[in-house]
Amino acid sequence: MGLASWYGHPYHGRASASGEIYDMEQMTAAHRTLAFGTLVRVHDLDNDKSVDVRINDRGPFVDGRIIDLSHAAARAIEMIGPGTAHVRLEILSAPAAAPAHFGVQVGAFRNKENAERLRRAMEAQYGRARLVERADEPGFWHVVVGLEPTEQGASALADRIRGEAPSITNALVVRLDSV
Repeated sequence: MGLASWYGHPYHGRASASGEIYDMEQMTAAHRTLAFGTLVRVHDLDNDKSVDVRINDRGPFVDGRIIDLSHAAARAIEMIGPGTAHVRLEILSAPAAAPAHFGVQVGAFRNKENAERLRRAMEAQYGRARLVERADEPGFWHVVVGLEPTEQGASALADRIRGEAPSITNALVVRLDSV
């Protein structure tokens, strides 16, 4: 359970993290860790409406939010006006298990030098750290720390980073689709 949000413009017509072109009028969604192609039923806990979506993007990158719905999916459960909704997710089906790896996103920057500076500091303290430029956000550099085989391992790393690096206020576990 958690908070859902939705997105439309300016992402409509741009490549999603999966490489698929985002169409805000399709029943799709962004999730930080579910495999692309996973089918999810999103239950709005406030109005008892639900919608089925396919994961084709990464996000949301706001702490406390668990899924970003397309405009069409948000409209189906009447959350366009409020913008967010308390939801429960139910996985309907997932693609054949592919090896998954997880990391911790600790920052995102337009300026590559600033991202590289944080990457070097994180690498010195926590080992593996890299910059990721996602297809859906060209020119935007994400700093990702670690390469964990489980979501739980990445979550423990995120907790450690939050405890040891007070300047990092938004350490989010993310699925790494290419390592």
